[in-house]
Amino acid sequence: MPGSPRFRLAAAAVAAAALLTVATGCASGDSGGDAAGGGDRYVLKVTDPGNAGPLAVGKRDGTFDEALAPLGAKIEWVNSTPGFSSNLKLFNTGQLDVSGGAYSPVVGALSKNVGVKIIAVADPAGKDQNGILATKDSGITDVAGLVGKRIAVNPAAKGEYITLKALQQAGIPFNKVERVPLQQAEAGSAFSTGQVDAWASFNQPYQEAKAAGGVEIATEESIGSVDNTIVAFRTEVLEERPDVADVYLKTLQQLTDRQRENPDDYENVFEKAGPRALNGDRLTRALALGADASTPRYPTAKDAEDLESVSALFVQAGVIQKPVTAEDVFFDLPAQLQKYRSGQK
Repeated sequence: MPGSPRFRLAAAAVAAAALLTVATGCASGDSGGDAAGGGDRYVLKVTDPGNAGPLAVGKRDGTFDEALAPLGAKIEWVNSTPGFSSNLKLFNTGQLDVSGGAYSPVVGALSKNVGVKIIAVADPAGKDQNGILATKDSGITDVAGLVGKRIAVNPAAKGEYITLKALQQAGIPFNKVERVPLQQAEAGSAFSTGQVDAWASFNQPYQEAKAAGGVEIATEESIGSVDNTIVAFRTEVLEERPDVADVYLKTLQQLTDRQRENPDDYENVFEKAGPRALNGDRLTRALALGADASTPRYPTAKDAEDLESVSALFVQAGVIQKPVTAEDVFFDLPAQLQKYRSGQK
């Protein structure tokens, strides 16, 4: 299991080996081209980070490309839509290799045979920043008020999980509330125009809708959500180039550690003004979250338990037909890396 002492010792050994490899500029099993810059490079396609966070700083400073260069690899930043589940087609077609997300959309993806796996998990942070909002005109003031109403959710993903978890906690049968399947962009429009009565949302879209007058009736914190943040890779990449995935993860970990030390450098990374820039209360809130950022780590036994509880809720509500297990979802990167470096296939 990921949480066992044996797993942790193996992970530590692999981590040390990976750091030594990067320091010396030599990559065992490197099939990605000339490390000095000649030849074709292995391209890792990552969701574009926008204007904030560790990925944005890494993009601005070239941190990922510098770390990956000894492996003959580089980053390609891919424009994508908000929410992991809205980008499943990009994973399926090989246009996207890496994305952040949560347990719920990966469970949903595997139920649809999308080849993605989780390599790392981040402890909960900012769980009061995601939840359920009701429109001012709906008259809804609590979860019980959702009965007979329409709520926008991104299907088989975080929005649907938040909704089901809130209904379960309130003792409300799932079929008493109409869940309208919409991705974040479409849901925001439907919410603002009154086409739905409520919206289960997260991250920046949630904060913007709340600031515009949305009535908060539940948060991930208040409902006891365990839908933790994750780092997911296309499975084919993990099997072909675990060394690239390993260095990517370690670079992300280092950047996240620095974010806690200097959160100001991680907001408004490319633009200090304009529609993507934060200011006022929004900036203050983002800086507080940055100072409390959780560093991604290998999954533990507790993470496996939490993930399987998300899967069980989806099965209970009929979102997926059969349970998705932690073994189905978590990828043992240290073990694959050892095989790769020893020349095994």
